[in-house]
Amino acid sequence: MMMGKTMAFSHRKSLSSFRLLSLSILFLQISTSVSLSPSDNGDLQLPSTSSGERHSEEYCAMYDICGERSDGKVLNCPYGSPSVRPDELFSERIQSLCPTISGNVCCTEAQFETLHAQVQQAIPFLVGCPACLRNFLNLFCEMSCSPNQSLFINVTSSSKGSGNLTVDGIDFFVTDTFGEGLYNSCKDVKFGTMNTRALEFVGAGARTFREWFAFIGQQADLGLPGSPYAINFQSRPPESSRMELMNVSVYSCDDTSLGCSCGDCPASPVCSDLEPPSPHEKDPCSISIGSLKVKCIEFSLAIFYIVLVSALFGWALFRRTRERRMSSSSMTPLLNYADEAEINNGHALKDEMKVHERVPQVTNEVQPSLLQGYMTSFFRKYGTWVARHPSLVLCSSLAVVLILCLGLIRFEVETRPEKLWVGHGSRAAEEKHFFDSHLAPFYRIEQLIIATTPDPDHGKSSSIVTEDNIRLLFDIQEKVNGIRANYSGTLVSLTDICLKPLGEDCATQIVLQYFKMDPDNFDDYGGVAHAEYCFQHYTSSDTCMSAFKAPVDPSTVLGGFSGTNYSEASAFVVTYPINNAVDEVGNENGKAVAWEKAFVQLVKEELLPMVQSSNLSLAFSSESSIEEELKRESTADVVTILISYLVMFAYISVTLGDVSHLSTFYISTKVLLGLSGIVIVLLSVLGSVGFFSAIGVKSTLIIIEVIPFLVLAVGVDNMCILVHAVKRQPQELGLEGRISNALVEVGPSITLASLSEVLAFAVGGFISMPACRVFSMFAALAVLLDFLLQVTAFVALIVFDFLRAEDNRVDCFPCLKIPSSSVESSEGDQKMPGLVERYMEEVHARALGLWGVKVVVIAVFVGFALASVALCTRIEPGLEQQIALPRDSYLQGYFNNVSEYLRVGPPVYFVVKDYNYSSASRHTNQLCSISQCESNSLLNEISRASSIAESTYIAKPAASWLDDFLVWLSPEAFGCCRKFLDGSYCPPDDQPPCCSPDEGSCDLEGICKDCTTCFLRSDLDNGRPSTAQFREKLPWFLNALPSADCAKGGHGAYTSSVDLNGYESGVIRASEFRTYHTPLRKQSDFVNSLQAAREFSSRVSDSLKMQIFPYSVFYIFFEQYLNIWETAVIDIAIALGAVFVVCLVITSSLWSSAIIVLVLAMIVVDLMGVMAILGIQLNAVSVVNLIMSIGIAVEFCVHISHAFSVSIGDRSQRAKEALRTMGSSVFSGITLTKLVGVVVLCFAKSELFVVYYFQMYLALVIIGFLHGLVFLPVVLSMFGPPSIFVPIEKEPELETSTLSHLPN
Repeated sequence: MMMGKTMAFSHRKSLSSFRLLSLSILFLQISTSVSLSPSDNGDLQLPSTSSGERHSEEYCAMYDICGERSDGKVLNCPYGSPSVRPDELFSERIQSLCPTISGNVCCTEAQFETLHAQVQQAIPFLVGCPACLRNFLNLFCEMSCSPNQSLFINVTSSSKGSGNLTVDGIDFFVTDTFGEGLYNSCKDVKFGTMNTRALEFVGAGARTFREWFAFIGQQADLGLPGSPYAINFQSRPPESSRMELMNVSVYSCDDTSLGCSCGDCPASPVCSDLEPPSPHEKDPCSISIGSLKVKCIEFSLAIFYIVLVSALFGWALFRRTRERRMSSSSMTPLLNYADEAEINNGHALKDEMKVHERVPQVTNEVQPSLLQGYMTSFFRKYGTWVARHPSLVLCSSLAVVLILCLGLIRFEVETRPEKLWVGHGSRAAEEKHFFDSHLAPFYRIEQLIIATTPDPDHGKSSSIVTEDNIRLLFDIQEKVNGIRANYSGTLVSLTDICLKPLGEDCATQIVLQYFKMDPDNFDDYGGVAHAEYCFQHYTSSDTCMSAFKAPVDPSTVLGGFSGTNYSEASAFVVTYPINNAVDEVGNENGKAVAWEKAFVQLVKEELLPMVQSSNLSLAFSSESSIEEELKRESTADVVTILISYLVMFAYISVTLGDVSHLSTFYISTKVLLGLSGIVIVLLSVLGSVGFFSAIGVKSTLIIIEVIPFLVLAVGVDNMCILVHAVKRQPQELGLEGRISNALVEVGPSITLASLSEVLAFAVGGFISMPACRVFSMFAALAVLLDFLLQVTAFVALIVFDFLRAEDNRVDCFPCLKIPSSSVESSEGDQKMPGLVERYMEEVHARALGLWGVKVVVIAVFVGFALASVALCTRIEPGLEQQIALPRDSYLQGYFNNVSEYLRVGPPVYFVVKDYNYSSASRHTNQLCSISQCESNSLLNEISRASSIAESTYIAKPAASWLDDFLVWLSPEAFGCCRKFLDGSYCPPDDQPPCCSPDEGSCDLEGICKDCTTCFLRSDLDNGRPSTAQFREKLPWFLNALPSADCAKGGHGAYTSSVDLNGYESGVIRASEFRTYHTPLRKQSDFVNSLQAAREFSSRVSDSLKMQIFPYSVFYIFFEQYLNIWETAVIDIAIALGAVFVVCLVITSSLWSSAIIVLVLAMIVVDLMGVMAILGIQLNAVSVVNLIMSIGIAVEFCVHISHAFSVSIGDRSQRAKEALRTMGSSVFSGITLTKLVGVVVLCFAKSELFVVYYFQMYLALVIIGFLHGLVFLPVVLSMFGPPSIFVPIEKEPELETSTLSHLPN
């Protein structure tokens, strides 16, 4: 249930990956590389030339430096000159960078050095794809040093600066073939650190080569990065000129000599031949009937139902026709012994003949099974003994329970969500533990979502990006910065606990980062216009960089926009990442929790009114919000539950009583007995909780709330049945006889129902989710204790209550005695059956006895059962977070806003175990995605999976520390991995100690002038480091700060991506590659994304023979839903099997047991059908409810079935007799008792109670009632088992007797 927070903040460490990535417009800077050093010729004036000479081979269009802008950017001279032949050493250096240029050149040695220094900023972005890098270098090498420069470059405008004319604009004529080739070779190259394309940084996200060229050619404003003059890329030279198009050779990314990886070049034949990851398939089977499209299972069930109903009606018609023919052919009514071995002795025909006394007489006697015989004997003797010793039974039974209650001394409540909802041995839990212990725990999230309110007329929200709203955001941030939380006497502020990846500034994700978190910069930078500029150039402009020196993706700080239309965003998303600790090491989480509480209080008391006064909405959440709200929910419905108990208590008191006359009202009521029954229920619950507390099992608050209600609902039934059974006994019998007979009559069915309930509840203990498993265990023991107390303490209390009534003592005040004369007038009155009893006998039973009604009942109930089977396929797994929280929780609005506004999904990490980086291992090439990596490597497969994100739920290629490390130490990235002469690490030239941060420029002749690249090409083995080189340089990389000269530094981005413990052995125990899921809106999205990620990892692991698993913070909570259907089916089957075994053992009737289990299965299936109709999801709570429904539904069936088995007559007569004797008890004692208690729950504040306890239990009561009192009697009347009464021949004592016409 903590998933909403993780979904709301998708960037883990990537947004804190860089320091000053102003190199994003590198192309603009490089385009001026021909003029980035002082002129060696001073004020040398080049000779004037004719137009024809200016545009010819071996001629330069602009040469040397003639000035600089006020911001320090140097400008070229606008004069042409012949190309110059360099010396041999200079020529070799040019060839090393620009192999297409040989002979004369149009650049000086100083200009080339500047070009060389500038391209080193772009190389780390593109070196992973050699073809792209080569094309990129060729473009600027040709523009800078080509001897034929004048053929494709034309100076179009000039300006005067520093006393000289300087270039102000040029035309650069390039063929479309080269432009398209350059773009195509670079368009898919990844910049892994930010999980995006390199062109987002070096091309402003250009989608065509013309957009890219247009971006490069823009003339930068003063102080901003870019070209100091305009570059107009043209694809057609003037017809009157001798100019040509620059058309140097272009390399395709699938070129075998400069091959790129599949991740950077998906169009490569090697890559295109690979099959894409198979999408997560759903059931594709469907049948179209005209415009109607139905699933195969629905169509099959419809056909089956039609055939079944047709057969049923045909069989019924045949049977009725046959019976009529038989009745018409017989003149004398016969008692049919042959009709399935049944005898009717209780309803003899009036016109039977009398016979002489010596003719044998057929009577009916019970022939129970061995176990039933023992049970009958036990209950008869036990009932007599209890009636004689009620005080002893009551005291001893209560003493046992009170001893169990002593365990409450060790009572503890578990409230931590991960302990409630994650099972022991969970794969996700183990993977989370591995990730947290070897890498780093995911940080804590505090979040604000500020949104505009929709227009009431059009329903569309206005843009949130306005001056007033941004200033409001500054005010909000100021208040958040001012929070001081007290933790153990220490004041805790945001800066004390926030994530600081690259310095002392918090990595807060907020629009204000585009203004360096300084309100004074708002006007200085240009206000809203600057923010909108940064939405498109957040990776390229230095002024758009955050205060924590990293780019801020607008998709993480804005919400409610489509595509990349950030200016239309209708919400600000503010996220505060807070440092997290595993198991609260060092009390770090304690400080965070204290601050979070102060944060929530501030939002409620100050920020919410402030935002609402601006006609905006505010939703918020903290890391600890869910746990705190769950605690509040546990006490929110105490009043509702107490009212439910009181209503049930009132109903019990009325139901148990027998008020036939007003004069005996105070005697015949059973209020005290009902209250005693409530106390017994509470004692059984306390005894269960005490027992488990004593053995160290923690309770949950929902146990205290739900189990008493559950046990009361179950226990009340047995109370009513016991009291009604005693009242049904003949009054002429003594109290001992009535108690004994009542236990014999209902004891077996109560035992059967209770044991079935206990076993059904105990099956819930197989569920892996701790909260549901503990709930089931507590419930099973509570129901068992309740049953034992009912047949001991409650029976003793019945004895006391009947003794009280016989002694004319007042209910509730037994010390008061009413005189006998006041009740004498009513003693002789004959007890009349109640309204429910008369309805059951005269209306209900007669209606169900009609053949037409029977057929319709069977058809309707079977039809609904089959429809429910079809509907079951529509039940989705999951548990909506909103349902688990109180209706008035502030998190309700937060989760709604998360789904509506967020445009990023939660991060997912592919964790690799035991990566062998030695030279002898293939693991490196099996993981990486740069040049020379295997086509089916992990990172290439992730990139390929992201292309079908709708099925894989992987949104982007992965950020790869391994790719960046291999690029960082490559000789081509000569500004990255460097060393001093003593072999120690040398940082890039723009970092200390090479460059002082206080200076405006760096001295290239300073302390780092002698630094060299770590390796030459010859030092590497096919571009890969040796084991020793890898081991030595990996810590350098992870500690290297990213900067303009080398953006591949791993500090911040990959600090915790690699576990360096024991890595010296050549094996890295754990490392991760980060990407993101697509936005996950529904519970099914979370479940499917987890399943897809695991399927993907399993496939890649098998392919590479490596241990790889996916990890995301929400996996631990959603893992249960991967096999929730399997768990539900297995547990329901076990519960049904347990009930069947109990029924079979107690009744010794396979026939009767099978019918009971069939009806129970139909009740469960119908309940699942109702779940589908009501949109109730399948989760551990609903699975427990389904299992418990079996135990509760047993009561609707077992009493009717037992009464049917002990009745005499044919099936129809026995079904009527069962309804007459037990129908009223099932209706008033079971159905109505549960109904009155359930209805009150609809007023609960918790949506969880309303959905999973009110709706499901109400559906269960209605479905159980209909099956127990409608469907089951019909089934028994048509297919019921034989009676346990058998015909016995006896010699009659009378002279004459009534005898059937059939011989024995």
